[in-house]
Amino acid sequence: MMLRRRKVPDNKVTRLCLLWPSLSSPRQQQRRTAAAQRQSTPSRWPVLTSDMGQESAERLECTVSMLAHSLNALLYVVRLNLKAVLQDLQNLRARNVCLMTDKNLSRLPPVKAVLDSLAKAGVKYKVYDNVRVEPTDASFKDAIAFAKTHSFDVFVAVGGGSVIDTCKAANLYSCHPDADFLDFVNAPIGKGKAVTGAVKPLIAVPTTAGTGSETTGVAIFDYEPLKAKTGIASRSIRPTLGIVDPTHTLSMPERVAANSGFDVLCHALESYTALPFNQRKPCPPNPIQRPAYQGSNPISDVWSRHALHVVAKYMKRAVRDPEDFEARSSMHLASVFAGIGFGNAGVHLCHGMSYPIAGNVKTHSARGYSVVHPLVPHGLSVVLTSPAVFSFTAPMCPERHLEAAEILGADVRRVKRTDAGAVLSETLRHFLFDLQVEDGLQAVGYTSDDIPSLVRGTIPQERVTKLSPRAHTEDDLMGLFEASMKLY
Repeated sequence: MMLRRRKVPDNKVTRLCLLWPSLSSPRQQQRRTAAAQRQSTPSRWPVLTSDMGQESAERLECTVSMLAHSLNALLYVVRLNLKAVLQDLQNLRARNVCLMTDKNLSRLPPVKAVLDSLAKAGVKYKVYDNVRVEPTDASFKDAIAFAKTHSFDVFVAVGGGSVIDTCKAANLYSCHPDADFLDFVNAPIGKGKAVTGAVKPLIAVPTTAGTGSETTGVAIFDYEPLKAKTGIASRSIRPTLGIVDPTHTLSMPERVAANSGFDVLCHALESYTALPFNQRKPCPPNPIQRPAYQGSNPISDVWSRHALHVVAKYMKRAVRDPEDFEARSSMHLASVFAGIGFGNAGVHLCHGMSYPIAGNVKTHSARGYSVVHPLVPHGLSVVLTSPAVFSFTAPMCPERHLEAAEILGADVRRVKRTDAGAVLSETLRHFLFDLQVEDGLQAVGYTSDDIPSLVRGTIPQERVTKLSPRAHTEDDLMGLFEASMKLY
């Protein structure tokens, strides 16, 4: 994989500060207003009153929790100077820093800039660069063992979602040395125990524009014994600080930019169409047991909808021209926006079904990735089922599906609510075709004979699949995988 870095003149960095607040244009605002006027159903969100019954009172508690969680997500900082990480480390009084990255990034400017800053300041540090692209339980454990060997007081993750998620896990388990690995892993694969102890500060420096991991309390990995993805979900492991420097994305190869962007696309679409927070029940008896993913809500809607607008405007440009600084930086911010949105609303079927697609990979070699193992990149594994999934979920919230289709370029002025799924599905197919996405699951090595195992790998993902706005059975999942075998 050839990685390139282009020097960006200072005046372009200055312009970037002006570009970011203007991503929502008057035209986009007019389209949102028009979409809202077409809705013929009452508001998705309830009006809270003092005479609520018991069930409504339980929902109110979830509402308060949702608002608090969303506000916490706003504590992330956007900066343009990576060397400022040194000042943040000094403010944290760091004395022994763990820097995590991967083999490719360890030779590139983002990591070198951090290391130079640490060396000049005389801060003690150690580098772990053995992060695996698409981590496994084994690679997590290796990073955890490294972290346990040293008494780190601050962690810094420089890389994409794989690096940041690995660093989250290393931080968590090094601070809980007596915990079994499955203690904090999501049920039903793990025990799903709540994190009650403190963890160390973690600074995340994302170098891709997709996962939004710098904003979330989730760490995803392949659990190899079951050949399925799972993860750890806790607000405790959310990074203390996220430093978003768009110049890092200029070195992303075309297919990495595309697959990262598809993750942003599905984060936005799934969180915007997820089961509403006021329909998620029962309310946990103790606030510490509340799930990280709470369902779509008025606050997450703002982030998810805005991220979708940015994707529609900039993603194709960002993929096709790596030197389009405006497009690449806009997609970098869209990843953050969508991360805040899905980080508390959650995702649903596209992600739940993607985990066995990535976990059961046979021989597929991903374009643009310099890895020696078979790989279906996360963003690709998510987006391949999106046309089928949103056709399936549309009957439960057709207005939102139509709004999403319009944002992505469809003319929905004369479309009936009953056709929302078909319109969004077709819009997505055109979007994927334009970006040269593989023609369905068959193109990454799967056949209809693999569907039963793919369904079995989806069933344990109830942490996300239960947020689907439409209830589903195993037969429904089989149908969705079959419909995703070929896209065009």
